[in-house]
Amino acid sequence: MRFRPCIDLHNGCVKQIIGSTLSDSPSASLTTNFISPHPPAYYAQMYKADQLTGGHVIMLGPGNQAAAEEALAAWPGGLQIGGGIYALNAADWLDKGASAVIVTSYVFQDGMIHEERLAGMMAAVGREHLVLDLSCRKRGNDYYIVTDRWQKFTSIAITEESLNYFASFCHEFLIHAVDVEGKCAGIEDELAEKLGRWTPIPTTYAGGVQSLADLEKLQALGRNRLDATIGSALDIFGGSGITYAEAVAFHRRSCGPA
Repeated sequence: MRFRPCIDLHNGCVKQIIGSTLSDSPSASLTTNFISPHPPAYYAQMYKADQLTGGHVIMLGPGNQAAAEEALAAWPGGLQIGGGIYALNAADWLDKGASAVIVTSYVFQDGMIHEERLAGMMAAVGREHLVLDLSCRKRGNDYYIVTDRWQKFTSIAITEESLNYFASFCHEFLIHAVDVEGKCAGIEDELAEKLGRWTPIPTTYAGGVQSLADLEKLQALGRNRLDATIGSALDIFGGSGITYAEAVAFHRRSCGPA
């Protein structure tokens, strides 16, 4: 189980926000947990020094391109990029230093998978450079993929069958448990257990990790088949639940030294 670091960008700054409060509405209330005094390159260089490959830079809305480019330039080939990625600009982000592009809303329309777009993304960058963000929320007994700042439910549930289907197009999954994301209140146990049983490819779980105990719990529930990212709970993002040093040490115990 690897620790996958993150750099979340909002209005050009590194922030930690509660993702479920994101909205296209200008009157909506956004809950921000942390605004960093450091530029994106500060974090990219930190992750590079610890060789934490496969972390992700996420552009939360417009106005983040320059900040994302700064992070990628600080560690070419070490970070993935997501947010506003589509077939025509995906290869450009690889040229700017991203190891892979992360895609979600582009491949869905009206709550359904847009298969020609998914195939187009794979053709544009290759399966080995494509990560699908299948972030989800629970409705009834199932977890459904959500898009458009996690506000719109699709009709596609996270199941063994759907994960196998999507895995034929991409190299990895990034899956936020949206209902607990950013709240530092514990992981979504049921989702973690299902992903550990079902996922056929490397998968990064995000959402609710608040302590070292949560990492260990996620490792057990996910059968050591899931990686983890941590945001608001980390001390480098203003949190008090787990230190960055503890997360790196956990990573090295699990994976061996860099």
